[in-house]
Amino acid sequence: MDIQIPEKAKLLEKLKQNGFNVPDFIYVPSSVFKNENFDRLEAFLDSHRESYKVIARSAHPMESEYKGGTFDSLDTYADIGGIKYARNKIIKLATTAKRLSISRQQVFNNAPEIDIEEMGVVVMPFVNGTNVMAKMIGQNWEFGYCRDRSHKFQNEPHVTEVPHDRKLLAMSREIQKVLGFKCEIEFIIGSDGDIHVVQAKDISDIETLGEKDSALSVKLDGIRRIRKRRNYRERPVYVMDNKAFYINVISQCETLVQSGGDAEEGIERILSFIAAYEKDFESFALRHQRFAVLGYCIQDAGETYQIANHYLDDTPELQEVLSKALHSNLYKIDIFLAEADTLIAKDKFRINLCSHDAYGIDTVRNPIWSAYWHIDRHDEIVKEFMRLGFKTGDTIGIDINPEGLPIVSRH
Repeated sequence: MDIQIPEKAKLLEKLKQNGFNVPDFIYVPSSVFKNENFDRLEAFLDSHRESYKVIARSAHPMESEYKGGTFDSLDTYADIGGIKYARNKIIKLATTAKRLSISRQQVFNNAPEIDIEEMGVVVMPFVNGTNVMAKMIGQNWEFGYCRDRSHKFQNEPHVTEVPHDRKLLAMSREIQKVLGFKCEIEFIIGSDGDIHVVQAKDISDIETLGEKDSALSVKLDGIRRIRKRRNYRERPVYVMDNKAFYINVISQCETLVQSGGDAEEGIERILSFIAAYEKDFESFALRHQRFAVLGYCIQDAGETYQIANHYLDDTPELQEVLSKALHSNLYKIDIFLAEADTLIAKDKFRINLCSHDAYGIDTVRNPIWSAYWHIDRHDEIVKEFMRLGFKTGDTIGIDINPEGLPIVSRH
């Protein structure tokens, strides 16, 4: 049976053959893992024993149909066990943390259904350094700089049209010329200054076109965004108040304890309430391709979560079930928040940006915004949002005024 080579491996091979500084790599298809036939991989790893670790990059045959960063890349030990672990972890993440992202792309971007067990990996020696992503926007090249693994103190991710080294611009132009289509290129700048090409993606069919107030508005204290070309956006909003959610859980636990009724029926009622909450925000994410989250309370800083988590301590078998459900709920909230491109919350909360989130091609038209208010104004701001009647499903606008402050209005 012919092996379908993923775009990631094909383009790296073409760039390597054309003399670009691509780290040595090997594509390992899913069939190798199914048949336990690791001879070629063993030989590759033997030739890189100086590297105590390698990076295993996701390489599903249909991965190019999904946006960059959908599937994971992992550092791992330079042995067969390490590669098998990394692939299993990539598959597990695709069915858990990335499941909602994959489903949303299938709904909104017509991404195809995939058999995740067909996941292969591209293995290459680990290169320590700064991640830079390059692509042409209009007539100009832009370069997105992310973390530098070798430095203790790190800059925020940023985008510039002036790279730190002119060779980066020249190399990007040449790569695009060789590949023959508009592409997004990922580089790693090693600690010695060498420029390594570690990934290229065809973005020729992705449009990057350009993209409009109300008395019902709240002025916040600041906004974080990497791209600053536009000062207005509209989004459907999900209003998240996890303190109210935990209070509801506590109320149901209190009813269960005081009623003296069927304990199993009572705990099932509480678990159903938690599941319905999770279903609500997942359903919202699948209805709206781009959306905002307005966080009255995202993580309860007080005692409410702890009270809910331990209310049934006198019945350990019920408490264990409830604790697991509440812990899983925290994880699912994180997954939901990761799908929002706009976060409106107190200053304590920031979106943790990876390279694709910060400056991947999908952020050109829809960069991530994080509007915030200072913690000492939290109660005041939440009361104002509530007074104005902001609720899940509303369309909100964020207008950045001349002072650079966001004003949030309900439409």
